[in-house]
Amino acid sequence: MLRHMRTTVRLDDELLSEIRKVAVSRGMTLTAVLDEALREMLARRARTEAAEPPSLPIFKGRGLQPGVDLDDSAALLELMERPDDPA
Repeated sequence: MLRHMRTTVRLDDELLSEIRKVAVSRGMTLTAVLDEALREMLARRARTEAAEPPSLPIFKGRGLQPGVDLDDSAALLELMERPDDPA
């Protein structure tokens, strides 16, 4: 059994006008449209929070090399584009 609670909510006039249009076009009450919209938003939020973070590739190496400044993108690009030093 669903329990209903009465509350007061302040809505932007333009938003309320759009919600009313949706309610009329779908043959729903204003309350039903708001209920549906809030349930959808909460479901999206729950799915987003439940999603696992993406797996990022891990590369083994010697770490940051001497002379590399990650804040200097032009120098970093130059280092990445020059041929490998056989030494």
